[in-house]
Amino acid sequence: MHFSPLKHCRVCGTAVVYRLPDDGDTKERAVCPACHTVHYQNPLNVVGTVPVWGDDGAQVLLCKRNIEPRRGKWTLPAGFMEMGETTAEGAARETDEEAGAQYEMQGLLRVRNVVRVGTGHLYNRARLRSTSDNPGAETQEARRLDEDEDRRESEDQDRDPERSAQELGVRQPTPRSSAAGRRSR
Repeated sequence: MHFSPLKHCRVCGTAVVYRLPDDGDTKERAVCPACHTVHYQNPLNVVGTVPVWGDDGAQVLLCKRNIEPRRGKWTLPAGFMEMGETTAEGAARETDEEAGAQYEMQGLLRVRNVVRVGTGHLYNRARLRSTSDNPGAETQEARRLDEDEDRRESEDQDRDPERSAQELGVRQPTPRSSAAGRRSR
């Protein structure tokens, strides 16, 4: 994918030039000829969880997005990592904000690189402690996927939730609604 080049210095507003920086870097960067700031364009971290339920982890909790991009589509609870937080803290915050689930955070499950949009995705496994969820404003609805149920609803999505879970190495389930409840971690 081609990324939009930076045109002006973020410090002083002068038009930048693309060249090798004087510090020995081997990649062309946006360099300000006025204040000499070197601007780096780096990928963003997306952090989240794969919240599982059941002794064998056969159910996975997904959230139906209430915001763009992809409003109305199913996703795992995840979002951009904030400054000052660890990847696990960011995953916990996103799970709280989007799913309002009661869970126990477990270890890192999967890292995915999405080069075309400049992101790295880090997912922790989270063991759900309850079937009660309290989705936040960014989520229309939270559901569990269960492999024993009919797949018709998930197949109506242009990118169904099964595929996201399957790509993360989670069993292939289908959606089942979860009851609303209190949010706690």
